Amino acid sequence: MDTPNTAPAATPAQAQCVLVLQGGGALGSYQAGAFQALCHHGFEPGWIAGISIGAINAAIIAGNAAEKRVDRLKEFWEMVSSPVPWNPVTSGDGARTLFNETSAALIATFGVPGFFTPRLPPAPWWPPGSPQSQSYYDTAPLKKTLERLVDFDRINDLKTRLSVGAVGVASGNFRYFDNYQFKKLGKKIGPEHIMASGALPPGFPAIVIEGEHYWDGGIASNTPLDFVLDEETDRDLLIFQVDLFSARGPLPMSLLEAAEREKDIRYSSRTRMNTDKNKQVHNTRKALRELIGKLPDYLRNDPSVEILCEAARENTVTVVHLIYRSKNYESSFKDYDFSHVGMVEHWNAGVRDVHLSMRHKDWLERPQSGETMVTYDLTGDAAAPPGGKQE
Repeated sequence: MDTPNTAPAATPAQAQCVLVLQGGGALGSYQAGAFQALCHHGFEPGWIAGISIGAINAAIIAGNAAEKRVDRLKEFWEMVSSPVPWNPVTSGDGARTLFNETSAALIATFGVPGFFTPRLPPAPWWPPGSPQSQSYYDTAPLKKTLERLVDFDRINDLKTRLSVGAVGVASGNFRYFDNYQFKKLGKKIGPEHIMASGALPPGFPAIVIEGEHYWDGGIASNTPLDFVLDEETDRDLLIFQVDLFSARGPLPMSLLEAAEREKDIRYSSRTRMNTDKNKQVHNTRKALRELIGKLPDYLRNDPSVEILCEAARENTVTVVHLIYRSKNYESSFKDYDFSHVGMVEHWNAGVRDVHLSMRHKDWLERPQSGETMVTYDLTGDAAAPPGGKQE
């Protein structure tokens, strides 16, 4: 988990800084590395939104003082990653694929320390309807880990806004557990809300909150960007969105590659569609403002125009989009390969991508030329195309 020796970037524009974290299991250490590098560049999120493993990372960040956050993330990822007696990094793609498959198989058999353990006896042996019959693993260790690494009093004191998403098992409705909203209702965020966001079936059990069972939010949407954009329409936003699955990729050439490609498409959650849709909304509001400005004076005080003026109001939004991109030796098991060597690789990839992104200091400025929403993506050669629309 190295940090390149680079100078901090220029101070970001005066906007609310938001960190958006997608779900992705073992790939989540990429987000931790990205956050470490963002801290190096002076990025202080006032709002963190996450799904699944992104919710766990988000809780650790929001639930600790700034000077403790990276250490707590390191503690979590060191704990849940499995050490190996040999280093496969220089063994070639074929040997590395075999190593990753073996590591994932061991995780599936024995679980992950501080995260989940296999049920004994296995789920099919339990009576139908019992909680033990509905998941392969028990996530009780995760509750203890969250209680140890996360200061929930800090979260509920609104030091940092935290939003995590889950899906109602019976209703099928998506729900966000948000500490700002909970404060108004006299409720508190606890370990159960974070666990609900990461309760991916059939591996993990549903989490009961206020009488309703919840599963992993990634089932419905694996990125909370839309929630952030819907919730904040007044203040300018500077959003770093850290995704773990890429919507774009090469055609698969084998059954394993087909399984990986399917998972990438499913859990990328149409991120590009979401950003494009929101940009269209922003551009429509811009056009509406321009049209209102061309109206003759006698229409300016018309009640209908006043309604349109209110609808045309908006903030400016800048999204810097970071996406983990798989190595040749990774396959559909990459999100549950909790090997230590894989964790370190993902962490360092997050560090590297943030430092490359920060070369483009203009990305942190307020949108210019009348634009109200811009999205920047880091490409394979660390360059950004005009308008930033590339994945």
